[in-house]
Amino acid sequence: MGRTKSGSYNTKQSCEILNFLKDNAGSHFTSQEISDHFRSQGINIGQATIYRRLDRLTTDGLVNKYIIDEKSPACYEFIGTEHCSHGKCYHMKCEQCGKLIHLNCEEINAFFEHVSEEHGFVLDPKRTVFYGICNECNNSES
Repeated sequence: MGRTKSGSYNTKQSCEILNFLKDNAGSHFTSQEISDHFRSQGINIGQATIYRRLDRLTTDGLVNKYIIDEKSPACYEFIGTEHCSHGKCYHMKCEQCGKLIHLNCEEINAFFEHVSEEHGFVLDPKRTVFYGICNECNNSES
């Protein structure tokens, strides 16, 4: 296989990982979830290969890496070259099922701008997580 512009090798496994993330754009996955997906498909990709590829995709700006808290593994999301390029990616985490939900909301954007303009403090949207109970878990309790 050939080398990419960044000097990394473009292997079939690397393409499989990138295509999986592209096909699931807007969703978040841990490296274990990615590994489990390929294992269920009968595709053997080692955990170290997945980590290396995710690191390269993050460095190349195609994937965002989110570290939500010290108890949770890092999550990865395909962003391509346009989605979330403005850096305003917010997330909500369900405290019951652990699901990470992407939040795109103009009112949240306004809040971040307010904090910056009125309080002189710039919040990091990639590290800002709102905790609560997702709709599915909330409805299952009823």
